[in-house]
Amino acid sequence: MATDRDFIDYVTGQAALDDRLSHKKMFGEYALYVDGKVVAFACDNSLFVKPSTAAATLAPKLPRRPPYPGAKDYPVADELLDDADAIRRLLVETAALMPLPRPRKLAATAKRGK
Repeated sequence: MATDRDFIDYVTGQAALDDRLSHKKMFGEYALYVDGKVVAFACDNSLFVKPSTAAATLAPKLPRRPPYPGAKDYPVADELLDDADAIRRLLVETAALMPLPRPRKLAATAKRGK
């Protein structure tokens, strides 16, 4: 089951991070970014936060399961969604621990000026 846009709107509304929080649709699901860093995935209308010390410290009792077949287990933050301060803090502190995204390489044709 793909994630509903209403779920994404709810998550972004609860986090209240304005332009700092963005999302990108991927294969019917979503990746969520804070300050350009991937911090979570929305899959099957559940919020999977990237495993980190932030999740282990702020929400150590969150259930864990894979967001999609073949993935490792991620903390599932659904029970925090009604607590705007908790979800915001978890996303921001997770972003602080994530590396900056790698710069994209230009396509070969772009390098040749075509």
